[in-house]
Amino acid sequence: MAKGDRIAIIDGCRTPFLRSGTEYREMMAYEICRHAVKGLIAKTGIPNDLVDHVIMGGVANDIATTNVAREIVLAAGLPYTIPAYTCTVACISANAAIISGANLIVNGNANCIVAGGVETFSDPDIKISRNYRRFILDLTMFKRPKGIIGKLKLLKGMSLKDFVVPEKPAIGEFSTKMRMGDTADRLAKRLGITKRQQDEFAALSHNRAAAAWEKGILKKEVIPVVTPHGKLVEKDNGFRKGTTVEKLEQLKPAFDRRYGTVTAGNSSFLTDGGAAVLLMSETLAKKMGLKPLAYIKSYAFTAQDLWEELLLGPSFAIPKALAMGKLKFKDIGVWEIHEAFGAQMIGVIKTLASASFCRDRLGLPGKLGEIPIDALNVYGGSLSLGHPFGATGARLVTTCANRLRETGKRYGVVAGCAAGAVGNAIILERA
Repeated sequence: MAKGDRIAIIDGCRTPFLRSGTEYREMMAYEICRHAVKGLIAKTGIPNDLVDHVIMGGVANDIATTNVAREIVLAAGLPYTIPAYTCTVACISANAAIISGANLIVNGNANCIVAGGVETFSDPDIKISRNYRRFILDLTMFKRPKGIIGKLKLLKGMSLKDFVVPEKPAIGEFSTKMRMGDTADRLAKRLGITKRQQDEFAALSHNRAAAAWEKGILKKEVIPVVTPHGKLVEKDNGFRKGTTVEKLEQLKPAFDRRYGTVTAGNSSFLTDGGAAVLLMSETLAKKMGLKPLAYIKSYAFTAQDLWEELLLGPSFAIPKALAMGKLKFKDIGVWEIHEAFGAQMIGVIKTLASASFCRDRLGLPGKLGEIPIDALNVYGGSLSLGHPFGATGARLVTTCANRLRETGKRYGVVAGCAAGAVGNAIILERA
């Protein structure tokens, strides 16, 4: 990488995002994402051996393919000499993968990176109970008692439940034991966000996604997938055309059953899918005759209070990324923010427009600004398109870069919240 080079985003590609338990249910994560990577290579026309590194985000990784990035390299037909690793930062795993790749280029350790992520909840690892695991390990590996009496002693303290009730993957916080939806309900109550406001945002997301697909806008970002059963999947299946507030109002609270406002309709849903972006040094892009969509201007990672601010990652990361890029709020023309919940999105919008929040929690002299709805997630978001935990960040970056080219705006923001109360924001500059 030459001195002064910028990190170029050449293009992005993703599979259709599907509700878990549907067409991808027979496919492992690496099988899904290999389509995104192969599609990206074909779309950009670069030779396979130009890639220096592959970095993928993943959250609920199968124990058999913990480094899913390496399996994707092999399954996509890339040279086996390409190193690959997987990173996990919950819902911003792909964001972290992209930034990790950008840093490799900045440090001179690479010139061409494929980065993104993948997730499938159609077939997650479901464990036997911890007590049962200990029993099996003591019986076969650690203690290996002799005789019936010795083996029976290992059962001390165990119940029938330990043998018959499995441990399902938890969509929640290890440290606080709270589910994501519980934190969304807490946020809504604290900030005075009504159920109707959440439903209005969700309906907007679904109808924007439906319109984007009808107009063929999202088709250029999505590579069709043929499933093991020979079915051709060409578009997302989570959005609901014609979604109305009136329909969403009929849904009951999903978490706080008595007083909650968060429902299945104004929450993102479990999703399978993979996505990838191609990063290059500006020098290599010019040498290859490739026209980038955008450049990475700046980025920031943050961490907040787990009880009250878990879903407000963008509220903390966006001002930090703006400062790193020496930019102002008004400079941003395109906004792509991960929609975990309707309450979370409204919470981010409200807090950034709150003088007291920005002063007390961000150390700013006043409010940062009001995100214009007509510039935010205009082709739908995670509430409608779906949210494969490990892949969403790559979708956001791809869409933001494409929107910058389409609109002629100079700067765009990609941002997301994640479990553990961490946040990320990436600022892109139109090429």
